[in-house]
Amino acid sequence: MYHPSYRWLLGVIALSNVACAQNATTAGSVSAPFPTFENLSLEWQISGDANANGDVSVRFRATGSTTWRDAMPLRRVPAGSNGARTWTNRHSGSLFGLQPATSYEIELRLNDVDGGNAQQIVTASTRAVPSVPSKGTLRTVTPATLATALSNAQPGDIIELGAGNYSGFTLARDGTATLPLTIRGTPSAQVTGEIALFARQHVFLTGLRINGRIRFNGSHNISITHCTIQAQTANEGHGIVSFLRSENAYIADNIITGTTVWAQASLGNNGSNLGEGILVTGPGHVIARNQVSNFRDNLSLLEDGEAVDQFSVDMLDNDLRNAADDAIEADFCFHNCRILRNRITNSFIAMSAQPSLGGPTYFIRNQAYNVLHIPFKLYRSSVGDVILHNTIVKNGDGLNAYPGSPINRALILNNIFLGGPAGTYNGFSSGSGRVVDLINLDTTNSLTNYNGYGTTLADFRGRIGAVSFNNLSELRSLTTESNAQHLSFAVFAAPVAFPDPGDPLVSFAPVNLNIAENSNAADRAVRIANINDGFSGTAPDLGALEATSSDSVFASGFE
Repeated sequence: MYHPSYRWLLGVIALSNVACAQNATTAGSVSAPFPTFENLSLEWQISGDANANGDVSVRFRATGSTTWRDAMPLRRVPAGSNGARTWTNRHSGSLFGLQPATSYEIELRLNDVDGGNAQQIVTASTRAVPSVPSKGTLRTVTPATLATALSNAQPGDIIELGAGNYSGFTLARDGTATLPLTIRGTPSAQVTGEIALFARQHVFLTGLRINGRIRFNGSHNISITHCTIQAQTANEGHGIVSFLRSENAYIADNIITGTTVWAQASLGNNGSNLGEGILVTGPGHVIARNQVSNFRDNLSLLEDGEAVDQFSVDMLDNDLRNAADDAIEADFCFHNCRILRNRITNSFIAMSAQPSLGGPTYFIRNQAYNVLHIPFKLYRSSVGDVILHNTIVKNGDGLNAYPGSPINRALILNNIFLGGPAGTYNGFSSGSGRVVDLINLDTTNSLTNYNGYGTTLADFRGRIGAVSFNNLSELRSLTTESNAQHLSFAVFAAPVAFPDPGDPLVSFAPVNLNIAENSNAADRAVRIANINDGFSGTAPDLGALEATSSDSVFASGFE
Protein backbone atom coordinates (compact mmCIF):
# COMPACT_ATOMS: atom_id res chain seq x y z
CA MET A 1 0.00 0.00 0.00
CA TYR A 2 1.15 3.54 -0.68
CA HIS A 3 0.72 6.42 1.67
CA PRO A 4 -2.90 7.68 1.72
CA SER A 5 -1.80 11.33 1.46
CA TYR A 6 -1.15 10.89 -2.28
CA ARG A 7 -4.76 11.33 -3.26
CA TRP A 8 -5.09 14.28 -0.95
CA LEU A 9 -2.04 16.01 -2.36
CA LEU A 10 -3.04 15.52 -6.01
CA GLY A 11 -6.08 17.77 -5.62
CA VAL A 12 -7.03 19.59 -2.48
CA ILE A 13 -8.79 22.91 -3.02
CA ALA A 14 -12.58 22.70 -3.35
CA LEU A 15 -14.09 25.62 -5.24
CA SER A 16 -17.27 26.41 -3.35
CA ASN A 17 -19.39 28.01 -6.07
CA VAL A 18 -18.81 25.59 -8.93
CA ALA A 19 -21.64 23.52 -10.37
CA CYS A 20 -21.48 19.76 -9.95
CA ALA A 21 -21.23 19.24 -13.72
CA GLN A 22 -18.02 21.28 -13.78
CA ASN A 23 -16.54 19.19 -11.00
CA ALA A 24 -16.82 16.02 -13.07
CA THR A 25 -13.86 15.25 -15.30
CA THR A 26 -14.05 14.91 -19.07
CA ALA A 27 -11.04 12.90 -20.22
CA GLY A 28 -9.15 14.05 -23.27
CA SER A 29 -6.11 12.73 -25.11
CA VAL A 30 -3.03 11.03 -23.66
CA SER A 31 0.46 11.64 -25.00
CA ALA A 32 4.03 10.64 -24.15
CA PRO A 33 6.03 13.47 -25.72
CA PHE A 34 9.78 13.32 -26.38
CA PRO A 35 10.87 10.14 -24.62
CA THR A 36 14.39 9.97 -23.23
CA PHE A 37 16.57 6.91 -22.59
CA GLU A 38 15.32 5.99 -19.10
CA ASN A 39 12.24 8.15 -18.56
CA LEU A 40 8.87 8.77 -20.22
CA SER A 41 6.65 11.84 -19.89
CA LEU A 42 2.89 11.30 -19.65
CA GLU A 43 0.26 13.99 -20.30
CA TRP A 44 -3.48 13.37 -19.97
CA GLN A 45 -5.47 16.43 -21.05
CA ILE A 46 -8.83 16.95 -19.33
CA SER A 47 -11.63 19.44 -18.94
CA GLY A 48 -13.83 19.99 -15.90
CA ASP A 49 -12.67 18.83 -12.44
CA ALA A 50 -12.90 22.39 -11.19
CA ASN A 51 -12.47 21.21 -7.61
CA ALA A 52 -9.23 19.46 -8.66
CA ASN A 53 -9.96 16.24 -6.79
CA GLY A 54 -9.41 13.79 -9.65
CA ASP A 55 -6.40 11.52 -9.63
CA VAL A 56 -4.70 9.15 -12.05
CA SER A 57 -3.04 5.92 -10.99
CA VAL A 58 -0.35 4.46 -13.23
CA ARG A 59 1.13 1.05 -13.83
CA PHE A 60 3.38 -0.14 -16.63
CA ARG A 61 5.22 -3.11 -18.07
CA ALA A 62 7.62 -3.77 -20.92
CA THR A 63 5.65 -4.73 -24.00
CA GLY A 64 5.32 -8.52 -23.99
CA SER A 65 5.85 -8.86 -20.24
CA THR A 66 3.11 -10.21 -17.98
CA THR A 67 4.32 -8.36 -14.87
CA TRP A 68 2.91 -4.91 -14.11
CA ARG A 69 4.77 -2.35 -11.98
CA ASP A 70 3.10 0.50 -10.13
CA ALA A 71 4.30 4.05 -10.78
CA MET A 72 3.86 7.33 -8.98
CA PRO A 73 0.39 8.78 -9.63
CA LEU A 74 0.27 11.59 -12.15
CA ARG A 75 0.25 15.08 -10.69
CA ARG A 76 -2.97 17.07 -10.98
CA VAL A 77 -2.12 20.26 -12.90
CA PRO A 78 -5.00 22.77 -13.00
CA ALA A 79 -4.86 25.19 -15.92
CA GLY A 80 -2.97 28.33 -15.04
CA SER A 81 -0.68 31.11 -16.13
CA ASN A 82 2.46 32.92 -15.07
CA GLY A 83 3.12 36.17 -16.87
CA ALA A 84 3.04 35.48 -20.60
CA ARG A 85 2.99 31.69 -20.09
CA THR A 86 -0.16 29.57 -19.82
CA TRP A 87 -0.68 25.85 -19.31
CA THR A 88 -3.58 23.49 -19.83
CA ASN A 89 -5.82 21.53 -17.46
CA ARG A 90 -4.31 18.07 -17.17
CA HIS A 91 -2.73 15.24 -15.23
CA SER A 92 1.00 14.97 -15.84
CA GLY A 93 3.93 12.88 -14.68
CA SER A 94 6.79 10.58 -15.56
CA LEU A 95 7.87 6.97 -15.56
CA PHE A 96 11.39 6.57 -14.20
CA GLY A 97 14.24 4.10 -14.46
CA LEU A 98 13.26 2.44 -17.75
CA GLN A 99 15.46 0.63 -20.25
CA PRO A 100 16.62 2.40 -23.42
CA ALA A 101 15.11 1.48 -26.78
CA THR A 102 12.26 -0.42 -25.12
CA SER A 103 8.52 -0.36 -25.70
CA TYR A 104 6.24 -0.07 -22.67
CA GLU A 105 2.55 -0.66 -22.14
CA ILE A 106 1.13 1.93 -19.74
CA GLU A 107 -2.23 1.73 -17.99
CA LEU A 108 -3.74 4.98 -16.69
CA ARG A 109 -6.85 4.99 -14.51
CA LEU A 110 -8.59 8.31 -13.88
CA ASN A 111 -10.78 8.49 -10.78
CA ASP A 112 -13.04 11.41 -9.91
CA VAL A 113 -15.75 11.01 -7.27
CA ASP A 114 -17.74 13.70 -9.08
CA GLY A 115 -17.86 11.63 -12.27
CA GLY A 116 -15.84 11.02 -15.40
CA ASN A 117 -13.84 7.94 -14.44
CA ALA A 118 -11.83 6.62 -17.36
CA GLN A 119 -9.09 4.21 -18.34
CA GLN A 120 -6.46 4.50 -21.06
CA ILE A 121 -3.83 2.00 -22.14
CA VAL A 122 -1.08 3.52 -24.26
CA THR A 123 2.20 2.28 -25.67
CA ALA A 124 5.36 4.38 -25.70
CA SER A 125 9.02 3.63 -26.30
CA THR A 126 12.21 5.05 -24.85
CA ARG A 127 14.97 6.25 -27.17
CA ALA A 128 18.14 4.35 -27.92
CA VAL A 129 21.36 5.81 -26.52
CA PRO A 130 23.37 7.26 -29.42
CA SER A 131 26.78 5.78 -30.10
CA VAL A 132 29.61 6.54 -32.50
CA PRO A 133 29.15 4.24 -35.48
CA SER A 134 31.54 1.31 -35.54
CA LYS A 135 31.66 1.51 -39.30
CA GLY A 136 31.98 4.58 -41.44
CA THR A 137 34.35 6.39 -43.75
CA LEU A 138 37.31 7.52 -41.64
CA ARG A 139 38.81 10.79 -42.79
CA THR A 140 41.87 11.83 -40.77
CA VAL A 141 42.55 15.55 -41.09
CA THR A 142 45.11 18.17 -40.14
CA PRO A 143 44.57 21.86 -39.36
CA ALA A 144 45.25 22.56 -43.04
CA THR A 145 42.76 20.01 -44.42
CA LEU A 146 39.90 20.27 -41.94
CA ALA A 147 37.90 22.93 -43.83
CA THR A 148 37.87 20.86 -47.02
CA ALA A 149 36.82 17.72 -45.15
CA LEU A 150 33.98 19.58 -43.43
CA SER A 151 32.65 21.07 -46.65
CA ASN A 152 32.67 17.66 -48.35
CA ALA A 153 31.40 15.64 -45.39
CA GLN A 154 28.75 12.99 -45.98
CA PRO A 155 26.49 11.03 -43.62
CA GLY A 156 28.51 8.24 -42.03
CA ASP A 157 31.84 10.08 -42.25
CA ILE A 158 34.09 10.03 -39.20
CA ILE A 159 36.30 13.11 -39.36
CA GLU A 160 39.20 12.54 -36.98
CA LEU A 161 41.36 15.47 -35.94
CA GLY A 162 45.00 14.55 -36.14
CA ALA A 163 47.68 16.18 -34.00
CA GLY A 164 47.74 19.96 -34.11
CA ASN A 165 46.07 23.21 -33.09
CA TYR A 166 42.77 23.92 -34.81
CA SER A 167 40.83 27.16 -35.03
CA GLY A 168 37.14 27.14 -34.24
CA PHE A 169 34.90 26.11 -37.11
CA THR A 170 31.31 25.92 -38.32
CA LEU A 171 29.82 22.65 -39.53
CA ALA A 172 27.37 23.04 -42.41
CA ARG A 173 26.59 19.36 -43.12
CA ASP A 174 24.17 16.83 -41.58
CA GLY A 175 24.17 13.15 -40.83
CA THR A 176 21.17 10.86 -40.75
CA ALA A 177 19.58 8.78 -38.02
CA THR A 178 21.38 5.65 -39.22
CA LEU A 179 24.52 7.39 -40.49
CA PRO A 180 25.45 10.24 -38.15
CA LEU A 181 28.24 12.60 -39.12
CA THR A 182 31.01 12.30 -36.52
CA ILE A 183 33.83 14.65 -35.59
CA ARG A 184 36.29 12.90 -33.30
CA GLY A 185 39.29 14.20 -31.45
CA THR A 186 42.64 12.63 -30.66
CA PRO A 187 44.85 13.30 -27.61
CA SER A 188 47.19 15.65 -29.50
CA ALA A 189 44.49 17.70 -31.21
CA GLN A 190 43.18 20.93 -29.69
CA VAL A 191 40.52 23.36 -30.91
CA THR A 192 40.65 27.01 -29.88
CA GLY A 193 37.46 29.00 -30.39
CA GLU A 194 33.87 27.98 -31.08
CA ILE A 195 32.55 24.85 -32.74
CA ALA A 196 29.25 26.02 -34.25
CA LEU A 197 26.34 23.91 -35.46
CA PHE A 198 23.36 25.92 -36.72
CA ALA A 199 20.19 23.97 -37.61
CA ARG A 200 22.12 20.71 -37.94
CA GLN A 201 20.90 17.15 -37.49
CA HIS A 202 22.43 13.84 -36.43
CA VAL A 203 25.94 15.06 -35.63
CA PHE A 204 28.26 13.39 -33.11
CA LEU A 205 31.08 15.35 -31.45
CA THR A 206 33.29 13.14 -29.31
CA GLY A 207 36.70 13.13 -27.66
CA LEU A 208 37.47 16.76 -28.50
CA ARG A 209 39.72 19.10 -26.50
CA ILE A 210 38.41 22.64 -26.79
CA ASN A 211 39.51 26.01 -25.47
CA GLY A 212 36.23 27.76 -26.17
CA ARG A 213 32.69 26.49 -26.52
CA ILE A 214 30.27 24.35 -28.54
CA ARG A 215 27.11 26.07 -29.79
CA PHE A 216 24.34 24.06 -31.49
CA ASN A 217 21.49 26.55 -31.99
CA GLY A 218 18.34 25.10 -33.52
CA SER A 219 19.85 21.63 -33.98
CA HIS A 220 18.26 18.21 -33.47
CA ASN A 221 19.75 14.89 -32.36
CA ILE A 222 23.19 16.27 -31.57
CA SER A 223 25.48 14.13 -29.37
CA ILE A 224 28.41 15.64 -27.48
CA THR A 225 30.39 13.11 -25.46
CA HIS A 226 33.78 12.64 -23.82
CA CYS A 227 34.95 16.16 -24.62
CA THR A 228 37.18 18.34 -22.42
CA ILE A 229 36.19 22.00 -22.63
CA GLN A 230 37.91 24.97 -21.02
CA ALA A 231 35.59 27.96 -21.40
CA GLN A 232 37.04 31.30 -22.49
CA THR A 233 35.90 34.86 -21.85
CA ALA A 234 36.12 35.45 -25.61
CA ASN A 235 33.17 33.05 -25.92
CA GLU A 236 31.19 34.63 -23.05
CA GLY A 237 32.51 32.05 -20.65
CA HIS A 238 30.12 29.32 -21.90
CA GLY A 239 30.81 25.60 -22.30
CA ILE A 240 28.07 23.87 -24.34
CA VAL A 241 25.06 25.99 -25.29
CA SER A 242 21.99 26.17 -27.51
CA PHE A 243 20.26 29.55 -27.43
CA LEU A 244 17.51 28.49 -29.85
CA ARG A 245 15.03 25.63 -29.67
CA SER A 246 16.79 22.32 -30.21
CA GLU A 247 15.57 18.74 -29.73
CA ASN A 248 16.95 15.52 -28.31
CA ALA A 249 20.52 16.56 -27.56
CA TYR A 250 22.68 14.01 -25.74
CA ILE A 251 25.42 15.71 -23.70
CA ALA A 252 27.31 13.16 -21.64
CA ASP A 253 30.62 12.29 -19.99
CA ASN A 254 32.25 15.66 -20.64
CA ILE A 255 34.59 17.68 -18.39
CA ILE A 256 33.68 21.36 -18.65
CA THR A 257 35.51 24.07 -16.69
CA GLY A 258 34.56 27.74 -16.52
CA THR A 259 36.31 30.99 -15.74
CA THR A 260 34.34 32.02 -12.62
CA VAL A 261 36.27 32.05 -9.35
CA TRP A 262 34.62 30.58 -6.25
CA ALA A 263 34.72 33.78 -4.17
CA GLN A 264 32.25 35.98 -2.32
CA ALA A 265 32.27 38.70 -4.99
CA SER A 266 31.17 36.08 -7.56
CA LEU A 267 28.01 35.05 -5.75
CA GLY A 268 24.46 35.68 -6.86
CA ASN A 269 22.58 37.04 -9.82
CA ASN A 270 24.60 40.26 -9.87
CA GLY A 271 27.91 38.76 -8.80
CA SER A 272 31.14 38.86 -10.73
CA ASN A 273 30.43 35.60 -12.56
CA LEU A 274 30.35 34.45 -16.14
CA GLY A 275 29.02 31.70 -18.34
CA GLU A 276 26.72 28.70 -18.46
CA GLY A 277 28.39 25.30 -18.28
CA ILE A 278 25.64 23.54 -20.25
CA LEU A 279 22.58 25.48 -21.43
CA VAL A 280 19.70 24.19 -23.54
CA THR A 281 16.17 25.05 -24.56
CA GLY A 282 13.65 22.80 -26.25
CA PRO A 283 12.46 19.25 -25.46
CA GLY A 284 14.00 15.81 -25.16
CA HIS A 285 17.51 16.69 -24.00
CA VAL A 286 19.58 14.33 -21.84
CA ILE A 287 22.48 15.85 -19.88
CA ALA A 288 24.27 13.05 -18.05
CA ARG A 289 27.46 12.23 -16.14
CA ASN A 290 29.24 15.49 -16.89
CA GLN A 291 31.72 17.14 -14.52
CA VAL A 292 30.99 20.87 -14.66
CA SER A 293 32.70 23.48 -12.49
CA ASN A 294 33.30 27.22 -12.07
CA PHE A 295 30.42 28.79 -13.95
CA ARG A 296 27.70 31.24 -13.09
CA ASP A 297 25.21 28.37 -13.61
CA ASN A 298 26.61 24.90 -14.19
CA LEU A 299 23.51 23.42 -15.87
CA SER A 300 20.73 25.64 -17.14
CA LEU A 301 17.56 26.09 -19.13
CA LEU A 302 16.69 29.40 -20.75
CA GLU A 303 14.39 31.92 -19.06
CA ASP A 304 11.46 34.20 -19.82
CA GLY A 305 10.83 34.89 -23.52
CA GLU A 306 13.85 32.84 -24.61
CA ALA A 307 12.49 29.61 -23.07
CA VAL A 308 10.84 27.42 -25.72
CA ASP A 309 9.22 23.99 -25.17
CA GLN A 310 11.30 23.14 -22.11
CA PHE A 311 9.83 19.75 -21.22
CA SER A 312 10.92 16.12 -21.13
CA VAL A 313 14.45 17.20 -20.19
CA ASP A 314 16.73 14.97 -18.09
CA MET A 315 19.67 16.28 -16.04
CA LEU A 316 21.07 13.27 -14.26
CA ASP A 317 24.21 11.87 -12.60
CA ASN A 318 26.21 15.07 -13.10
CA ASP A 319 29.07 16.16 -10.80
CA LEU A 320 28.70 19.93 -10.30
CA ARG A 321 31.15 22.15 -8.42
CA ASN A 322 31.67 25.82 -7.62
CA ALA A 323 28.49 27.36 -9.04
CA ALA A 324 28.44 31.07 -8.26
CA ASP A 325 24.68 31.34 -8.85
CA ASP A 326 22.79 28.07 -9.54
CA ALA A 327 24.33 24.64 -9.80
CA ILE A 328 21.18 23.58 -11.69
CA GLU A 329 18.83 26.18 -13.13
CA ALA A 330 15.67 24.36 -14.23
CA ASP A 331 13.74 27.60 -14.66
CA PHE A 332 10.71 27.83 -16.96
CA CYS A 333 10.22 24.10 -17.12
CA PHE A 334 6.87 23.52 -18.81
CA HIS A 335 6.52 19.99 -17.41
CA ASN A 336 8.46 16.80 -16.73
CA CYS A 337 11.95 18.18 -16.32
CA ARG A 338 13.75 15.54 -14.29
CA ILE A 339 16.69 16.57 -12.11
CA LEU A 340 17.98 13.22 -10.86
CA ARG A 341 20.96 11.91 -8.87
CA ASN A 342 23.24 14.89 -9.31
CA ARG A 343 26.04 15.70 -6.85
CA ILE A 344 26.56 19.39 -6.06
CA THR A 345 29.54 20.71 -4.11
CA ASN A 346 29.95 24.44 -3.37
CA SER A 347 27.06 26.46 -4.77
CA PHE A 348 25.29 29.71 -4.02
CA ILE A 349 21.95 28.06 -4.84
CA ALA A 350 21.81 24.32 -5.39
CA MET A 351 18.75 23.95 -7.64
CA SER A 352 16.38 26.51 -9.11
CA ALA A 353 12.80 26.39 -10.36
CA GLN A 354 12.10 30.04 -10.99
CA PRO A 355 9.37 29.25 -11.89
CA SER A 356 7.94 25.85 -12.73
CA LEU A 357 5.04 26.40 -15.12
CA GLY A 358 2.44 24.07 -13.63
CA GLY A 359 4.81 21.16 -13.31
CA PRO A 360 5.77 18.65 -12.48
CA THR A 361 9.43 19.60 -12.19
CA TYR A 362 11.18 16.73 -10.42
CA PHE A 363 14.18 17.04 -8.10
CA ILE A 364 14.98 13.49 -6.97
CA ARG A 365 17.98 11.94 -5.18
CA ASN A 366 20.30 14.89 -5.56
CA GLN A 367 23.13 15.57 -3.10
CA ALA A 368 24.28 19.10 -2.25
CA TYR A 369 27.08 20.05 0.14
CA ASN A 370 28.09 23.60 1.09
CA VAL A 371 25.13 25.56 -0.24
CA LEU A 372 25.47 29.20 0.79
CA HIS A 373 22.05 30.76 0.21
CA ILE A 374 19.10 28.42 -0.47
CA PRO A 375 18.84 24.80 -1.65
CA PHE A 376 15.76 25.16 -3.90
CA LYS A 377 14.88 28.50 -5.53
CA LEU A 378 11.11 28.05 -5.86
CA TYR A 379 10.57 31.67 -6.85
CA ARG A 380 8.39 33.78 -9.16
CA SER A 381 5.19 31.93 -8.16
CA SER A 382 6.53 28.48 -8.96
CA VAL A 383 3.83 25.81 -9.39
CA GLY A 384 4.28 22.05 -9.32
CA ASP A 385 7.73 21.25 -7.88
CA VAL A 386 8.30 17.67 -6.68
CA ILE A 387 11.23 17.34 -4.26
CA LEU A 388 11.96 13.75 -3.19
CA HIS A 389 14.90 11.97 -1.54
CA ASN A 390 17.47 14.78 -1.65
CA THR A 391 20.29 15.29 0.84
CA ILE A 392 21.20 18.91 1.56
CA VAL A 393 24.03 20.11 3.82
CA LYS A 394 24.17 23.89 3.80
CA ASN A 395 25.21 27.00 5.56
CA GLY A 396 22.46 28.43 7.78
CA ASP A 397 18.91 27.06 7.53
CA GLY A 398 18.75 23.55 6.09
CA LEU A 399 15.67 24.28 3.94
CA ASN A 400 14.86 27.91 3.26
CA ALA A 401 13.32 30.07 0.53
CA TYR A 402 12.09 33.66 0.49
CA PRO A 403 10.31 34.23 -2.83
CA GLY A 404 7.83 36.82 -1.60
CA SER A 405 5.16 35.06 -3.69
CA PRO A 406 3.33 31.76 -3.14
CA ILE A 407 4.97 28.39 -3.72
CA ASN A 408 2.06 26.34 -5.03
CA ARG A 409 1.33 22.62 -5.40
CA ALA A 410 4.72 21.49 -4.12
CA LEU A 411 5.43 17.98 -2.87
CA ILE A 412 8.41 17.63 -0.50
CA LEU A 413 8.98 14.11 0.88
CA ASN A 414 11.80 11.88 2.17
CA ASN A 415 14.59 14.48 2.16
CA ILE A 416 17.44 15.30 4.57
CA PHE A 417 18.06 18.98 5.33
CA LEU A 418 20.97 19.84 7.63
CA GLY A 419 22.19 23.32 8.53
CA GLY A 420 23.88 25.35 11.22
CA PRO A 421 25.04 28.90 11.91
CA ALA A 422 24.12 31.39 9.20
CA GLY A 423 26.04 34.13 7.47
CA THR A 424 25.65 36.81 4.79
CA TYR A 425 27.49 36.44 1.49
CA ASN A 426 27.66 39.20 -1.10
CA GLY A 427 24.52 40.65 0.49
CA PHE A 428 22.52 37.41 0.72
CA SER A 429 21.63 35.67 3.99
CA SER A 430 21.81 31.92 4.45
CA GLY A 431 19.06 31.96 7.07
CA SER A 432 18.15 32.96 10.60
CA GLY A 433 18.78 29.83 12.63
CA ARG A 434 15.74 27.80 11.62
CA VAL A 435 15.83 24.19 10.48
CA VAL A 436 13.22 25.06 7.84
CA ASP A 437 11.89 28.42 6.68
CA LEU A 438 9.23 28.15 3.95
CA ILE A 439 7.08 31.13 4.86
CA ASN A 440 5.61 31.39 1.35
CA LEU A 441 4.65 27.74 0.94
CA ASP A 442 0.91 27.46 0.25
CA THR A 443 0.06 24.67 2.68
CA THR A 444 -3.50 24.35 1.35
CA ASN A 445 -2.27 22.76 -1.86
CA SER A 446 1.26 21.56 -0.99
CA LEU A 447 2.55 18.75 1.19
CA THR A 448 5.72 18.34 3.23
CA ASN A 449 6.21 15.15 5.25
CA TYR A 450 8.68 12.37 6.04
CA ASN A 451 11.63 14.79 5.96
CA GLY A 452 14.62 14.82 8.29
CA TYR A 453 15.77 18.18 9.65
CA GLY A 454 18.79 19.07 11.73
CA THR A 455 21.18 21.83 12.75
CA THR A 456 24.41 22.22 14.69
CA LEU A 457 22.64 24.94 16.73
CA ALA A 458 21.11 24.20 20.11
CA ASP A 459 17.47 24.89 19.23
CA PHE A 460 15.13 23.23 16.73
CA ARG A 461 12.73 25.81 15.37
CA GLY A 462 11.26 26.84 12.05
CA ARG A 463 8.19 27.73 10.06
CA ILE A 464 6.22 26.15 7.24
CA GLY A 465 3.74 28.55 5.71
CA ALA A 466 2.16 30.61 8.47
CA VAL A 467 2.90 28.02 11.18
CA SER A 468 5.95 28.31 13.44
CA PHE A 469 7.29 25.56 15.70
CA ASN A 470 9.93 25.36 18.43
CA ASN A 471 10.62 21.62 18.71
CA LEU A 472 10.05 18.33 16.93
CA SER A 473 6.78 17.67 18.74
CA GLU A 474 5.32 20.96 17.52
CA LEU A 475 6.61 20.36 13.99
CA ARG A 476 4.77 17.04 13.93
CA SER A 477 1.55 18.26 15.54
CA LEU A 478 1.15 21.73 13.99
CA THR A 479 2.14 21.01 10.38
CA THR A 480 1.74 18.20 7.84
CA GLU A 481 5.17 16.91 8.96
CA SER A 482 3.61 14.25 11.20
CA ASN A 483 6.47 11.87 10.35
CA ALA A 484 9.38 14.33 10.48
CA GLN A 485 12.70 13.31 12.04
CA HIS A 486 15.16 15.36 14.09
CA LEU A 487 18.58 14.54 12.64
CA SER A 488 22.15 15.47 13.47
CA PHE A 489 25.37 15.22 11.52
CA ALA A 490 25.83 11.81 13.14
CA VAL A 491 23.32 10.54 10.55
CA PHE A 492 26.17 9.95 8.10
CA ALA A 493 28.21 6.77 7.88
CA ALA A 494 31.47 8.73 7.61
CA PRO A 495 32.20 12.05 9.38
CA VAL A 496 30.76 15.07 7.58
CA ALA A 497 31.79 18.52 8.77
CA PHE A 498 29.46 21.48 8.79
CA PRO A 499 30.74 24.06 6.25
CA ASP A 500 32.00 26.72 8.65
CA PRO A 501 30.18 30.07 8.17
CA GLY A 502 33.47 31.76 9.01
CA ASP A 503 35.01 30.40 5.82
CA PRO A 504 32.44 28.56 3.65
CA LEU A 505 34.11 29.83 0.49
CA VAL A 506 36.65 27.08 0.76
CA SER A 507 36.33 25.02 -2.38
CA PHE A 508 35.44 21.77 -0.66
CA ALA A 509 35.97 18.45 -2.37
CA PRO A 510 32.87 16.24 -2.72
CA VAL A 511 32.00 14.46 0.51
CA ASN A 512 30.40 11.11 1.30
CA LEU A 513 26.75 11.74 2.25
CA ASN A 514 25.82 8.07 2.67
CA ILE A 515 23.80 7.59 5.85
CA ALA A 516 24.61 5.12 8.61
CA GLU A 517 22.49 1.97 8.65
CA ASN A 518 21.62 2.46 12.33
CA SER A 519 20.73 6.17 12.04
CA ASN A 520 17.27 7.60 12.53
CA ALA A 521 17.15 8.40 8.81
CA ALA A 522 17.19 4.68 7.97
CA ASP A 523 13.81 3.04 7.25
CA ARG A 524 11.95 6.34 7.89
CA ALA A 525 10.81 7.31 4.38
CA VAL A 526 7.40 6.72 2.84
CA ARG A 527 7.28 4.29 -0.07
CA ILE A 528 6.71 5.97 -3.45
CA ALA A 529 6.13 3.66 -6.37
CA ASN A 530 8.79 3.75 -9.11
CA ILE A 531 10.92 6.11 -6.97
CA ASN A 532 12.22 3.99 -4.08
CA ASP A 533 11.14 0.45 -4.96
CA GLY A 534 14.59 -1.05 -4.44
CA PHE A 535 14.98 -0.25 -0.75
CA SER A 536 16.46 -2.57 1.86
CA GLY A 537 15.14 -2.92 5.40
CA THR A 538 11.58 -2.30 6.53
CA ALA A 539 11.09 0.94 4.58
CA PRO A 540 13.09 3.27 2.33
CA ASP A 541 15.71 5.54 3.88
CA LEU A 542 15.57 9.32 3.98
CA GLY A 543 17.87 11.26 1.68
CA ALA A 544 19.53 10.69 -1.66
CA LEU A 545 21.22 7.38 -0.90
CA GLU A 546 20.05 4.17 0.70
CA ALA A 547 22.38 3.24 3.55
CA THR A 548 23.73 0.25 1.62
CA SER A 549 24.22 2.06 -1.71
CA SER A 550 27.35 3.60 -3.18
CA ASP A 551 28.21 7.25 -2.67
CA SER A 552 29.11 7.55 -6.34
CA VAL A 553 27.37 10.43 -8.09
CA PHE A 554 26.41 7.85 -10.69
CA ALA A 555 24.72 5.53 -8.17
CA SER A 556 21.19 4.91 -9.40
CA GLY A 557 18.26 5.71 -7.16
CA PHE A 558 16.04 3.36 -9.15
CA GLU A 559 16.12 -0.39 -9.10
